[in-house]
Amino acid sequence: MSISYPRQSARTRRFTLGVPRAFQIAPDGARVAFLRTRAGDDPVTCLWTLDTATGEERLVADPAALDVPGEEDLPAEERARRERAREQAGGIVGYATDRAMRQAVFTLGGRLCVADLGTGRVRELPAREPVFDPRPDPAGRRVAYVSGRTLRVIEMDGSGDRALVQPESDQVSYGLAEFVAAEEMNRMRGYWWSPDGGTLLVARVDETPVQRWHIADPANPDRTPAEVAYPAAGTPNALVSLALLKVDGGRVGVAWDRGEFPYVVTASWDRHGLLIVVQPRDQRSQRVLKVDPSNGETSLLHNEHDPVWTEIVPGIPARTDGGALVWVTEDRETDTRRITVAGEPVTPGGLQVRSVLGVDGDSILFTASEEPTEIHLYSLDGGEVSRLTEGRGVFGGTRSGGTTVVTGARLDRPGAEIEVRTASGVRSVLSYAETPVITPRVELLRAGDRGIRTAVLLPTGWEPGQGRLPVLLDPYGGPHAQRVLAVQRAYCEAQWLADQGFAVVIADGRGTPGRGPVWERAVRGDFAGPVLEDQISALMEAARAHPAALDLDRVGVRGWSFGGWLAALAVLCRPDVFHAGIAGAPVTDWRLYDTHYTERYLGHPDEEPENYDANSLIGMAGKLERPLMIIHGLADDNVVAAHTLRLSSALVAAGRPHTVLPLSGVTHMTPQEVVAENLLLLQVDYLRSALSR
Repeated sequence: MSISYPRQSARTRRFTLGVPRAFQIAPDGARVAFLRTRAGDDPVTCLWTLDTATGEERLVADPAALDVPGEEDLPAEERARRERAREQAGGIVGYATDRAMRQAVFTLGGRLCVADLGTGRVRELPAREPVFDPRPDPAGRRVAYVSGRTLRVIEMDGSGDRALVQPESDQVSYGLAEFVAAEEMNRMRGYWWSPDGGTLLVARVDETPVQRWHIADPANPDRTPAEVAYPAAGTPNALVSLALLKVDGGRVGVAWDRGEFPYVVTASWDRHGLLIVVQPRDQRSQRVLKVDPSNGETSLLHNEHDPVWTEIVPGIPARTDGGALVWVTEDRETDTRRITVAGEPVTPGGLQVRSVLGVDGDSILFTASEEPTEIHLYSLDGGEVSRLTEGRGVFGGTRSGGTTVVTGARLDRPGAEIEVRTASGVRSVLSYAETPVITPRVELLRAGDRGIRTAVLLPTGWEPGQGRLPVLLDPYGGPHAQRVLAVQRAYCEAQWLADQGFAVVIADGRGTPGRGPVWERAVRGDFAGPVLEDQISALMEAARAHPAALDLDRVGVRGWSFGGWLAALAVLCRPDVFHAGIAGAPVTDWRLYDTHYTERYLGHPDEEPENYDANSLIGMAGKLERPLMIIHGLADDNVVAAHTLRLSSALVAAGRPHTVLPLSGVTHMTPQEVVAENLLLLQVDYLRSALSR
């Protein structure tokens, strides 16, 4: 039986189900572990292994076969982590292994499970429930985990479960990442094992200074509102400190200038020692500090400084086999993010490094872009940089013991491809993801003098002479996210929208990643001007490329999150260009968004209030002349529903008609199948009506 694209996209979580991910490789390269659901419409993730010599795959742990509770019993910390990580699946969505990769630990329904990756045996350990973020020590003798806001340890044989430390109050936690670390720094963890398994570096988070917000469920007024410690721009952050806890007892505090450098970006503990990275509130520097585990004293190893902000790059700090620091610096002369080893650049100017994926001996695996719509996998060996992937696409991977896993998706074909490369050959890991019922027909352009990367999609089968089409801009448009990438699957929804009778235009303007520090920093202090200007430039270039297709008298715009803010901004500020808008979960007042993200771009609101005023939609409410629909999940704890409610109140006060669509029980994501499907249909109906002559 045929299925519609909206239903298929919702059912498959936008075709992410069935795709292998979270690869780890044993030190000898003989075994690869990974996560994958059993089908493209199965939301339950399983743990698998692959024998690199034979290519044989083995199902190690299937939640459906284990006698444990389901998703309804997830601990609050796990629900929050999945929201921060935008995790859409269930089951085993994360795991950790010992150094030899003989055992893997994970949670199901708040319980602690251990899998023997050799035999496939899975057993449960009698840990204190609910269990969150379990990690075995490198030798595989015991497991650390968080429960009840404290860090605990249990032996692998199930004995000796104990707390290493007790929180001093209900506002203190040990071993958890605070909100801004998880949401903005990509640090999901709050503790790290020493290589010998005798000590843990642990984050102590005190949320006492953080203001409290309350997120209610209006559809169920009998429920108590959830209290959230939310550090909005200009308000106090959580107080984060680090302690070294001995497994057999003993505690040492880590000393650094926490007043000047309150943000703990990450930590790295290898055989060369313990490193931490800290950052000041203005984010204009990052310090790599070497920690003496015996007394907690720190010494400066590297200082990265930028007069605007320093970017957090995944995968650093790291060290080579010889102990040299691997870092990523921003070369102003070439406007390039480059890898350095022991302070010396080792990647060329013009190759924009995206992430460091691993250091195996003295070999560095990393991703980078020469063309921003493509992300390729590179290896640095003996001072020589070589590209490991070919064709137009987006790639990633990991490496250990001479085995390299290469993951990718391409522009000229649907789905994901995964290769396991060894000295003896190449093995494939199957993806069970469904093939979309729609095949995108996308054209990638470079718009205007700035070469704004732009995608244009027309209805399937449309030919000149069939009449001009209403236009739909579908941007994100902001920092840390790209929409215009050389990945076919990324345009399925846009093609479906085009097939409903639109010319769809997607553009990545200034502020988006992949084009160097100057491009990204062009939005400092001003989102509205550069971002909106570049969207209009891309629209005009698309119209020049397809004069018979695009009707510039009927232009709609829609977006989510930053894109939602941009969609509302477009109809408020440029009604001469944009004739209708749909703003999903928009940030309407940047004073209501979190410290780390907002202050990086707009500064501290007490010091630069004009930036917040100029970029707030609330003060623009009286300008609305065009139809505007605002959509918001009432359970959103990232961009809270207050953003939409305050804008709506301002619009009512100004006498401006608009539409608000509240989504009960929905967070910043919309993984619910019925919600995701019907949202697409409702948006199309709204735009058709608003743009009709």
